[in-house]
Amino acid sequence: METINDIQDEIIDEFSGLDDWMDKYQLLIDLGNEQEPLADEYKTEQNLIDGCQSRVWLQADYVDGRLNFTAESDALIVKGIVALLIRVLSGHTPQEILDADLYFIDKIGLREHLSPTRSNGLVAMVRQIRAYAVAYKDKN
Repeated sequence: METINDIQDEIIDEFSGLDDWMDKYQLLIDLGNEQEPLADEYKTEQNLIDGCQSRVWLQADYVDGRLNFTAESDALIVKGIVALLIRVLSGHTPQEILDADLYFIDKIGLREHLSPTRSNGLVAMVRQIRAYAVAYKDKN
């Protein structure tokens, strides 16, 4: 199975071929659109992430010691950002998620090119994913 860092390196490669930020935004939008839509039953208040300006729902399922995430947003670029986070972190153990250094965010220039509100939303999404990891780590 690929490590979290293997996946981050793949993402960095995909983005490094694009010089123009409009192309990078387009890639984010495409990634968001390729994502499986979240089932309506998971679009609950409880799954909404606090701190995001747009609406982002995050569903976590704990299966065989690993956390699987699904998510959806009503904003195109945010949907792409959450798709990247899920691609990197979903399917790993709570401990791997907690130990992960998410260096791809800076390497692809995401942090510097997002508006402050989207940047705060990104931080909120990471915080929520880590909170699930803490909760499920304690269940073991």
